[in-house]
Amino acid sequence: MAGHLFRIEGVGEVLFERSRKATRVNISVRPFKGIRVAVPYGVSYAKARMFAASKKHWIQKHLEKMRKVERDHRDLSHNFNTIDRREARKILVQRLEELAREHGFKYNRVFIRNQKTRWGSCSSKNNISLNVKLVGLPEKLMDYIILHELVHTRVKNHGKKYYAALDRIVGDRKSLDSELKQYGIMLGL
Repeated sequence: MAGHLFRIEGVGEVLFERSRKATRVNISVRPFKGIRVAVPYGVSYAKARMFAASKKHWIQKHLEKMRKVERDHRDLSHNFNTIDRREARKILVQRLEELAREHGFKYNRVFIRNQKTRWGSCSSKNNISLNVKLVGLPEKLMDYIILHELVHTRVKNHGKKYYAALDRIVGDRKSLDSELKQYGIMLGL
């Protein structure tokens, strides 16, 4: 579905796109994607533009946040791109061994990869894959990802039993997930 670019004074270029899912005009501001207005069928582009213009201050506030995220991403990108794979492997394998021993987990093999879509994974045979970029995260988030995968050695899905087990170990999983989201952009998540 092709959209239309319109300029809004004080905001800049805004993408307006028709949406079958939208029940009302919806504005989103996303890092590296910009401003998008979802326009439901039955609403004219002119009305959608008027609505977006009326929300100019809201858009500007969110544009500032988006630009900060983009700046932070550039800074983080530099950190992630200068990771020494050999050193990262040493750090990650050692931390995996420590956390497994501390919490009584057993795993089979460990793989350190430069993954594009995930921080880690655990196979049905309890092989754990960890993203080399984990060493660029704050230590508590690196540990959280490792523990997330170790819990999968016992519970193979993301059901209630899994999250209960993870919560017993890490405590406030939801705040860790929230903090981790700001780094997810490094993987394109």
